[in-house]
Amino acid sequence: MLDMSRPLSHLPAAPGVGYKPQHFNDILANAQPVEWLEIHAENYMGDGGRPLAQLRHLAERFAISVHGVGLSIGGEGRLDAAHLARLKTLCDWLQPASFSEHLAWSTHDSHFLNDLLPLPYTDATLTRVADHIDEVQNTLGRPMLLENPSSYLAFDESTYCETEFLAELTRRTACGLLLDVNNVFISATNLRLDPRAYIDAFPLDRVGEIHLGGHDEDHDDHGAPLLIDSHGREVADPVWALLDYTLAQTGPRPVLIEWDANVPNWPLLAAEARRAAKALAKVPA
Repeated sequence: MLDMSRPLSHLPAAPGVGYKPQHFNDILANAQPVEWLEIHAENYMGDGGRPLAQLRHLAERFAISVHGVGLSIGGEGRLDAAHLARLKTLCDWLQPASFSEHLAWSTHDSHFLNDLLPLPYTDATLTRVADHIDEVQNTLGRPMLLENPSSYLAFDESTYCETEFLAELTRRTACGLLLDVNNVFISATNLRLDPRAYIDAFPLDRVGEIHLGGHDEDHDDHGAPLLIDSHGREVADPVWALLDYTLAQTGPRPVLIEWDANVPNWPLLAAEARRAAKALAKVPA
């Protein structure tokens, strides 16, 4: 088990954005107010080439957060040893300021599912996920952050609420948490919960990074609102308000703008980062 006193991340308490190669020149020319970048690990596990060359150049100027999407932390089987080894190679080379993954599963037997699927919150799941987190942290030699999911349904078999489940994981493994405020808003809307009550119950002392992203609006078969975590548009105003509520309790934290689909030009993404900078500026250090 890792030392609980180790920093959860070394990212600045400032705006960051998810890096896209089409923004490379714009970032080098004028990154303000962005002070750090996030990459998806699976895009940088190859040997050499332009992606790693650009990343090497960016890492000389910016703190880098590595965000994994393929470990299947919540999967029933063992973690993919080859995938974990490639991730270790990347982190050993890059020495990122933070590493994070999702509380979800995406593999079954030898099949990879192109989605991040939810888990029932039970003792059996808790033990399995904790074992996987321990394996990741011991292999990488660094603490990881675990991201709360966006939910579209709840499992009848769950015996923990999500915040209790996450708190117990941090206690057992000393991992940190990545608090995705957009995911909180999506889950609260879809499951008819109070998003502020969720934040109040969240183990905020273990938060090393905060995410914001856009979502799409739909309706279920009964006409009730259904939000989809698309990362394909601007952050919605209610999510910005929930960020303000969160930062008032956590103090300044690294805040990332995620925009992975329908990727905008740099000025629009930078404008979202400036809005995050204004939210951070309102919070006493």
